[in-house]
Amino acid sequence: MEPGRQHAAADGAATLAATAAGTMRAIVQDGYGSADVLRLARIAPPEIAGGEVLVRVHAAGLDRGTWHVMTGRPYLLRLVAGVRAPRQPVAGLDVAGTVVAVGPGVTRFRVGDEVFGFGRGTFAEYTAAREDKLARMPAGLTFEQAAVVPVSAVTALNALTVAGHVRAGQKVLVTGASGGVGSYAVQLARALGAEVTGVCSTAKTGLVRSLGAAHVIDYAQDDFADGARRYDLIVDIAGNPALSRLRRALTPTGTAVLTGGEDGGNVTGMGRQFRALALSPFLHQRLTMLIPRQRASDLERVTEFLEAGTVTPSIGATYPLDQVREAIRQLATGQARGKVAITI
Repeated sequence: MEPGRQHAAADGAATLAATAAGTMRAIVQDGYGSADVLRLARIAPPEIAGGEVLVRVHAAGLDRGTWHVMTGRPYLLRLVAGVRAPRQPVAGLDVAGTVVAVGPGVTRFRVGDEVFGFGRGTFAEYTAAREDKLARMPAGLTFEQAAVVPVSAVTALNALTVAGHVRAGQKVLVTGASGGVGSYAVQLARALGAEVTGVCSTAKTGLVRSLGAAHVIDYAQDDFADGARRYDLIVDIAGNPALSRLRRALTPTGTAVLTGGEDGGNVTGMGRQFRALALSPFLHQRLTMLIPRQRASDLERVTEFLEAGTVTPSIGATYPLDQVREAIRQLATGQARGKVAITI
């Protein structure tokens, strides 16, 4: 065994011995509500099952889905997450860290490997994760940078490629271009050969240009649906524009992928998406939505762009674990630029 890996294995064994009979720090919630339902607590480290690994968390990413689980809205979410309180009391999904233990059947990782991906309660010192939801850390990235990649970058990649079928030379519009998913969508679309227009607020136009957008629309000054330009693909992440506006901005056979929108109703949260799916069969244009997925293969494809330097994580702010409530409040106000990282 290589000296570095020997050291990592020894460190992992020591870590397990120290935590087996002890506790870890974690952000937990016992019910649904505002950021006030989150609290820093000491709890038992997670146990791992077959096909899972235990990861020492170095950093975690904050995504909009964490806000939804915290608030319990839309209410349909509670059928999956838990009716009165989350079944998974520890918040967080994005993770970057070091493997400290592997469960039965794990073949892709060993103790000491640095990984990133989707964990189960990542706002904690340790998280359990399925090996098929993790990938090796991209070369050249810090843990903070890697931690803000999984949810947002994979969502952007799938919106462009799986749902949007983007092709080189197409004109692509990204709404919410300065946010978590949007910042990756701009970069990935450009890396895939598209001409990208980003929509954002006045204060964030410089950021969106720096991400590689060929054109930037300040929504306070201009309307992307004014007919001046038509787009082959729209990735609609924020703002909840009416379907009629999206259609006006599309080419006659263009595609709109609805990936977000926080005003879709408290029951399903996806009223606009369902209307789009119902309308699409009667149009030459294509209106569709994205079904999120968590796969190692998507992480590995994103890694190719990260290591090539064509995509760079955009971190707007970093918070320590004990300031997660403040981080979520910033996210909820829409003030976040790019992604928010939580350091453990």
